[in-house]
Amino acid sequence: MPVGELKRIDDFLPPPKELAVPEETVMVTLRLSEKSVEFFKQQAKRYHTKYQKMLRFLVDRYAERYS
Repeated sequence: MPVGELKRIDDFLPPPKELAVPEETVMVTLRLSEKSVEFFKQQAKRYHTKYQKMLRFLVDRYAERYS
């Protein structure tokens, strides 16, 4: 059950096809669910890119939004 008043927020996440842009990177280790990784692998194949690039862009957009 929700606690308090609910508030709808705008969807600020980009669609999968916009998650492939070049940028400097830093190597990290991250554990993700199989379901999430499979989703991004499928989308990467669909848009002819790498799923790691899509995940990186997604995290970058999130960080930009809340910085």
